[in-house]
Amino acid sequence: DKAPLSKSLLLVPSAISILLTLLFQHYQKFFAYNLQAVKEDFQIWRLVSGRTICLDLKDTFCSTLLIYNFRIFERRYGSRKFSSFLLGAWMLSALFDLLLVEITQYIFGITINSLPSGFLGPVFALFVPFYSSIPRVQVTQVLGHFSITNKSLVYILGLQLLTSGSYIWILALSGLISGICYNSSMLKVHRILCVPRWVAKIFSWTLEPVFSSAEPTNEVRVGMGATVDIQRQQRMELLDRQIMMSQVAQMRRQRQQQGGMINWNRLFPPLRHRHNANYQDHPSEQGIPPPTEVSEEQVARLMEMGFSRGDALEALRASNNDLNVATNFLLQH
Repeated sequence: DKAPLSKSLLLVPSAISILLTLLFQHYQKFFAYNLQAVKEDFQIWRLVSGRTICLDLKDTFCSTLLIYNFRIFERRYGSRKFSSFLLGAWMLSALFDLLLVEITQYIFGITINSLPSGFLGPVFALFVPFYSSIPRVQVTQVLGHFSITNKSLVYILGLQLLTSGSYIWILALSGLISGICYNSSMLKVHRILCVPRWVAKIFSWTLEPVFSSAEPTNEVRVGMGATVDIQRQQRMELLDRQIMMSQVAQMRRQRQQQGGMINWNRLFPPLRHRHNANYQDHPSEQGIPPPTEVSEEQVARLMEMGFSRGDALEALRASNNDLNVATNFLLQH
């Protein structure tokens, strides 16, 4: 739901890959990622066909599962921004593929004429925002020492895809480099390689109705927003809050293992019994020290979770600007 681009990338390339493997094997040569043909015969079209459709069903299966897990970025950022990331990573990884092949030949003397085909560069590039922006929540532990988190399965799938071919490490490395370059605030690549707004509107009018899905009936409903973007933002706020509460629960378990929970009611006064939600502390004239300066970014994070500005300010001051402690404090009151 609310990820039509991810759904199209999951269904269309997989269907074409299966058809090429089972029924139309004599057409597979047109989808081979042949670098020699690109450099010597100037078959530039192979950079498009060879980097879109997988000819190995194992790669198709793993990349499809990864795209399904990475659909959270389309829900969080919107289809246009998500497609811009994929387009930028796809173009940059094509350049880095050629550079890495030349470097490998120059340093190790290995001539590489072809690489595994498929939409693999952008898939590996998505590991960059996945690593940096998706919180790590512990699910369980194996043998009491090895933690299993909500991200472990995705990393295992990426490792399986990485070991499926002899030269697929070049695609993985070029994808990771392109993802880092696109996410870099210094290079400003996202301002250059982006999908124009009019192109996004055309695809929204034509393809989104085909690949859109009905909202699941068993999903927890949130307040109905005025627009689709507001509804998407509300749902992502709910997801972020659930992830934060899972982190708080993990922090509680760690404190219990270290010797018990902190009694927040004893250390700080309750926050919820106030007449004004936007109340801010004012030091009295009886020698009370001035309030601690708080970070506006942390205040905004707490307000995005649904707390008022006054509650966020008081919790951050009481916890000495510790965001996790302030969140734990607010959730318990």
